Amino acid sequence: MNFFPVWQRNFMVWRKLALPSILGNLADPLLYMLGLGYGLGQFLGDVNGVPYLTFLAAGTLAYSVMNSASFETLYSAFSRMHVQKTWDAILNTPLSLADVLLGEWLWATSKSLLSGLAILAVIWVLGLHADFALSLWLLPIILLTGLCFSGLGLAVNSVAPNYDFFMYYFTLVITPMVLLSGVFYPPDALPDWLAGFAALLPLTHAIELARPLVLGQVPAQPLLHVLVLAAYGGAGFWLALHLTRRRLLC
Repeated sequence: MNFFPVWQRNFMVWRKLALPSILGNLADPLLYMLGLGYGLGQFLGDVNGVPYLTFLAAGTLAYSVMNSASFETLYSAFSRMHVQKTWDAILNTPLSLADVLLGEWLWATSKSLLSGLAILAVIWVLGLHADFALSLWLLPIILLTGLCFSGLGLAVNSVAPNYDFFMYYFTLVITPMVLLSGVFYPPDALPDWLAGFAALLPLTHAIELARPLVLGQVPAQPLLHVLVLAAYGGAGFWLALHLTRRRLLC
């Protein structure tokens, strides 16, 4: 539990600005869901047999979790590591770099869980879920998705020279995932070669777990999707630990 003081420190700082932070993480995906769901949905009708707003809800849920985890492990973690030198100060205590990164990983996951819960609450309030009991399984999916993208974000953070570097990640990685992974339309609408590429993306697997649960169905091949998300998150954290150790301690 050596990671806990790191998690607790971040929580205590965040608590001072909790409301603006939550609103900032919630506003973008919520506007996409409601704006496109009600606006574009009037012209599209049903998608895969369900209203477009209902179809969009699961994609927005996964997108919100990804966004929150990515911003926390990039901009906020970079500030603590490089600008504020908070990590250097912590490393002068008995805590190790692994403790610091594990605390950051779990803290970013906690923040993304809040974002996911906010979108899930909107889904429940608007009645977009088909079965409340099945929709409760979205909670571990939110947690796993947060772990996945927090691990990937820490890996990118470990090699970032400045804040501008993160635009490459958002432009070349995050944006293609949002457009190709099934947030706004079914991936099978894509050409075969592009759909095959989209199937490799972690956001696709998060949505493949979330969307059936919103629709009151059991996901197909749930173990495969869980393993892929866990593999991405674990590999990202291992890479982050290796590269950050080389950056800070060598």
